[in-house]
Amino acid sequence: MAMTVSPLQKARLAYSPKLPAAYKNGATAICTEGEKMGAFADSDKIAATFKTTSNLPVLTFSEGKGEKGKAVNVAVILSGGQAPGGHNVIAGLFDGIKSINADSKLYGFQGGPSGLTDNKYIEITSDFLAAYRNTGGFDMIGSGRTKLETIEQFDKTEKNCLALGINAIVIIGGDDSNTNACLLAEYYKAKGSPIMVVGCPKTIDGDLKNAYIETSFGFDTASKVYSELIGNIERDANSAKKYWHFIKLMGRSASHIALECALKTQPNVALISEEVAEKKQNLDEVVSIVADSVAKRAANGENFGVALIPEGLIEFIPDFKVLIAELNDLLAANADAYNALADNNEKAAFISAKLSAESNKVFAALPMDIKMQLTMDRDPHGNVQVSRIETEKLLVELVKNKLAAWKKEGKYAGKFSAQTHFFGYEGRCSAPSNFDADYCYSLGYNAAAIIGTGKTGYMSSVRNLTAPASEWIAGAIPLTAMMNIEHRHGEDKPVIKKALVELESAPFKAFAAQREEWAVVTSFTYPGPIQYYGPAEVADITTVTLQLEKN
Repeated sequence: MAMTVSPLQKARLAYSPKLPAAYKNGATAICTEGEKMGAFADSDKIAATFKTTSNLPVLTFSEGKGEKGKAVNVAVILSGGQAPGGHNVIAGLFDGIKSINADSKLYGFQGGPSGLTDNKYIEITSDFLAAYRNTGGFDMIGSGRTKLETIEQFDKTEKNCLALGINAIVIIGGDDSNTNACLLAEYYKAKGSPIMVVGCPKTIDGDLKNAYIETSFGFDTASKVYSELIGNIERDANSAKKYWHFIKLMGRSASHIALECALKTQPNVALISEEVAEKKQNLDEVVSIVADSVAKRAANGENFGVALIPEGLIEFIPDFKVLIAELNDLLAANADAYNALADNNEKAAFISAKLSAESNKVFAALPMDIKMQLTMDRDPHGNVQVSRIETEKLLVELVKNKLAAWKKEGKYAGKFSAQTHFFGYEGRCSAPSNFDADYCYSLGYNAAAIIGTGKTGYMSSVRNLTAPASEWIAGAIPLTAMMNIEHRHGEDKPVIKKALVELESAPFKAFAAQREEWAVVTSFTYPGPIQYYGPAEVADITTVTLQLEKN
């Protein structure tokens, strides 16, 4: 049965993404090497770990003459969680290598990094690709979260690629996925393998960024999808005037999505995890921030509101952060013994007996369902799966208790009724915004240009993103520049450094300057759905975060 195509999807398939001027004549652009770049953090340790791919020069591309280059065979994988625009990275990569030489071939390895080790692939042709241009999702070749970190895995990927005559691997992913890319690039180069490795910055969380990676792809689209939903709920809240809506948003390790959505929708409360950590606010203080807004609005006769909560909030509350760190190490060392227990009370007792006194105090005070959520299986990278921890429901319960105590003291006389929501999967596979469609296509095309120069160990970088696409700056940054050393699975490991919300940044300051008024006064804004057609200031506009950072 043929797949039904909606009118919008049909129109999006015909959209022609815009490119930087450097690629006016194709991906055989002129490459200029800039300063050599060491790691932003732990530079000595990173240089010692990555002896052949550290301190590489920054690359910048400018318009070439369009000469035909050598044909290349390229492997591409989608790695980690979905993000709008992934298909366009592949489309840009395909068109880019074909612009270098029409005989170039692109192989899509299926199911993420495991596709490389298990040799599961398809050749991506023009006809096959045509149905996926400008579409959301990762269904073209699928994704996965397998971590590439062993010599056996590296050798398998090399063997499989060499059998197909593959010259380069492009890994489209976030910080953990591009850590894989960095490790793979070092291994290949150190042993003299001819295979190049290039990364592309993907994550809707927005925590893969620096001066050369202004934003990760998918962040623009996902934050617009979530903001539309938040605006709809705000409109409903302002109509019904009887519920407080607690909305948990994607953002495991950083609050960029919560901050961007707050700037777009002006909720009554938006908790920013990084501020909680900086101010060392305990759980009671965080609860009091929300309860204070509820009480002040109730005093004005408004027993409704909206609160935004980053999904990773509890990892930033100091006492919870210590608890989670202990749990990560404890469960890594005792997984079999813990999993052998069937009863929740036995599991809780097993954990309590191995925690420090301070962490056990926090753990013991939690409801059993939250205890179990905190001790669920970790993801492949050893992280607690915070999206499965119902922080929004925990906060509702604690705010309710706080208000009840205030009512007895005569400090509160309102009504409190709450609804909870978690916006996660809703934003990961949307049709990409015009910005993400253009940006992703440019990242892929740019990756083709990096491969054309014979470089390895780089991440595709496209900058100056608040300007029209023709003025975007195409280039590349060494993957090792973004690495640092972190404690994972009970040991120190090199990983891409996550970019958190900076409290001195323009976006946070803009939010902080208005939130006291938003906490009391109904100041909701309603962004509405993503616009794909119309004036550029509506259809092509990027995030408030990026605009504030660049201006």
